[in-house]
Amino acid sequence: MEYLFTIWVIVTLNFLLPRAMPGDPFLYMSADEGQEVARFSEEQRQYYLEYYGLDRPVAAQYLSYLSDLLRGNLGYSLYYNEPVSTIILRRLPWTTFLVIAAVLLSTVFGTILGSISAWYREKWPDKFLFFCMILLSEVPAFLLGLVLLFTFAAGWGLFPLSGAITHFANYSSWWEKLLDILYHAFLPVMALTIARLGGMYLLARNSMTTVLEKDYLRTARAKGLPQKRIIFRHALRNAMLPIVTRVFLSLGSLVGGAILVENVFAYPGLGHLMREAVMVHDYPLVQGIFLVVTICVLLANFLADLVYRKLDPRIGDYSGIHGG
Repeated sequence: MEYLFTIWVIVTLNFLLPRAMPGDPFLYMSADEGQEVARFSEEQRQYYLEYYGLDRPVAAQYLSYLSDLLRGNLGYSLYYNEPVSTIILRRLPWTTFLVIAAVLLSTVFGTILGSISAWYREKWPDKFLFFCMILLSEVPAFLLGLVLLFTFAAGWGLFPLSGAITHFANYSSWWEKLLDILYHAFLPVMALTIARLGGMYLLARNSMTTVLEKDYLRTARAKGLPQKRIIFRHALRNAMLPIVTRVFLSLGSLVGGAILVENVFAYPGLGHLMREAVMVHDYPLVQGIFLVVTICVLLANFLADLVYRKLDPRIGDYSGIHGG
């Protein structure tokens, strides 16, 4: 029930916020750089406002918006002249790819580094890793993206400056196309991964430190079992609960980071699309993007809750006792 209430609040804010921006979609049209590309006469402006129903009272527009949403209709883009759902579905896979790749990489490397740090707790490997991860965790993803862009793309020319694929390229195989996509996505994914690495490292380190203090692992150490076997077979298995939960929670929070990083690299995902929509006051498109992002975040949180209850049934039992 609380999820439904949250969705209603967000849908309402989603409707009101674009309309709080100064001007309207038909005052003028501007391009990405902000220059004016089209200006409408007052007669044209009134015609389009009436045509798209933007001259009606806000309450009437809101009820119409809710009615369309219930039918699965996200509206029609004022700038691109095609359904909002079509535009979003065309851009969503690029953002999804960045987010999933960053979550997987930050989880794998963060867990490994956190486990190593926990094993060497208070020794120089732990202190060195802890210092580096704390430092990285304070740098936002978009700033890391700018550093990577200026260094490896603009400075050394090792990676492309923008885009997700080479335009007008003739690929001899799907493998060649995949490599080109990975080549363009490398820097955006690295920016998101590095930004999330510190949080995952700290979580894995704390979880592993707690587990390694258990009696059965002290016994395993005393028996002289190999270090890798103790860490990755015995300790890590019991430390995975908070790590797995964090993976699903990261899916939601990483979407916000991806939106900013996409604009740094002009990557054609939802983040770059949102900037374009805001520039031209495309209300239906802005609303559609915000709604999809919100649903992704809520879905990730819901899955995290389900996984946590599945891995630790005591959470469900505790909720049931107090709910009764």
